[in-house]
Amino acid sequence: MFPTRQLFVLALCRICEPIAFMSVFPYSYRMVQSFDLTNDETKLSIYSGMLITAFAFAEFSTGVIWGRISDRIGRRSVLISGLAGTCLSMLCFGFSTNLWTAVLSRALGGLLNGNVGVLQTTVAELVKKKEHQPRAYSIMPFVWCLGSIIGPAMGGALAMPCESYPSLFPRGGLFDKYPFLLPNLVCVVILLLGILTGILFIDETHPTLKHKRDIGRRLGEYLVETFSGVRSSSTLSDKSEDTYAAEHLNLDPPPGYRSTENSPLLSSSPPPAIVADPESAAMKQDRGLTSTFSKQVIYVILGYGILAFHSVSFDSLMPTMLSEPPSDTAPSLPFKFIGGFGMSTKSIGFMLAVQGVYSMIAQLWFFPAIVKRLGTLTAFRMVMLVWPLLYLAVPYIVLLPQRLQNTGVYAAMLIKITFHVIAFPSNAILLANAAPSRAVLGTINGVAASTACLCRAFGPTVSGSIHAAGLRLGYNGFAWWAAGLVCILGALEAYCIKDTEPHHASTNTEEDQAVCEPLMTATVEDPEMKADHLVKIDELDLNNDVKTGNC
Repeated sequence: MFPTRQLFVLALCRICEPIAFMSVFPYSYRMVQSFDLTNDETKLSIYSGMLITAFAFAEFSTGVIWGRISDRIGRRSVLISGLAGTCLSMLCFGFSTNLWTAVLSRALGGLLNGNVGVLQTTVAELVKKKEHQPRAYSIMPFVWCLGSIIGPAMGGALAMPCESYPSLFPRGGLFDKYPFLLPNLVCVVILLLGILTGILFIDETHPTLKHKRDIGRRLGEYLVETFSGVRSSSTLSDKSEDTYAAEHLNLDPPPGYRSTENSPLLSSSPPPAIVADPESAAMKQDRGLTSTFSKQVIYVILGYGILAFHSVSFDSLMPTMLSEPPSDTAPSLPFKFIGGFGMSTKSIGFMLAVQGVYSMIAQLWFFPAIVKRLGTLTAFRMVMLVWPLLYLAVPYIVLLPQRLQNTGVYAAMLIKITFHVIAFPSNAILLANAAPSRAVLGTINGVAASTACLCRAFGPTVSGSIHAAGLRLGYNGFAWWAAGLVCILGALEAYCIKDTEPHHASTNTEEDQAVCEPLMTATVEDPEMKADHLVKIDELDLNNDVKTGNC
């Protein structure tokens, strides 16, 4: 069954972060300018970039740590603490009066927030069937796109309110002393709502911790039952499906699923084949780095890093090219030419908004259709093979007739987003399937998130430096073609990746059905037969190292 309710709750929590993170972008330059550090516009741009990259570098340094912590204490606790860390960071950032306080505040948010990798882990553990993966893995990127539209709009509208809304915010008050506090306070309120939602409604998905009782979830269930009058279906999530079935068939739960509190078998020394917990065994087996980071896992993480590097390079180069003034110098084809489009910030902002709206549509509908038709690995490889052609072509848009330039820019941006919405979720699915066990998903996704954060932090800096060198030499396309070379490396590396059946997803084999069907069709008068089949189901799970959940 598709986990609609839990993915919806995760989406509500997830949207808080892009709103908070992206709200800084519209006013970061003005904020640095207000610190009176320098009048040199080049340096102001560098300092403004520091506010953006500080978060990425800090998140890189702690991504693995948060992944391992989630393997120990659970996904839910880390997700909620990540929102709380972002909340504290935004509050400090709003009260910043100098550059270093602002940079440290942004870095604090990155240090305390490991939610990127943990969210991927949570989705992987919620999705039990491989055919549900494309649909499920498209939701979180969709939510990020939506937040990345709301966040900048809100940040730009609420920053420096004494200038924008003098009648509501007079001079001499709190918001005059801290002109960038208001958008951060609004973000704090949104994050607090996300924290409350997480406490009340997020289920734990960690395989060995998900059945533990939690006061926050019980309160959430009580509120749902009180206001809706319907018993919360999440009660089922606190038990394994087999335990729940056994209760309603008036049978004892299978021995392997009994807790130590109510099972006399576990207080003695039962046969290992009956009592062993497959996930606990997997956790013990996969604690070593060699078994956790298999060759396939490393290949997928490396592909993720390459993808993040050249994708963020595109995102940073495109606004730069749109802003640069057109050149009066005649081009010396095929490669030597310079110039931009000289667009206003308003025009660039509108183009980025159109890109964001299209991204949401493509993420929800286009990506699942493509993956369903081609398969995850084929779709990923196809995109990586074609993407370098885009990097080759983009610089030449400045040579088009003026009436066709806007069309060329829109086409390039929408093609890039199409590739983006296919490649990133596909990579996430491949990583989840390559994981040797659910017990180490947090660690693996933590390493992947850290790798991507590091590449995103370096991407704009490296591509910007190459672009500056290219302009000095008269080559507008240097940085674009360099990104294309990186993408070609990613395309070659993609052929080292294999698509495997997930070790932790549900399967529905003929053997499973042979055991499940008699159980489901048995009557209440056949307790011995039902008990026998429940034990067989337990043995099937142990042999396959999977809890099927299909009964």
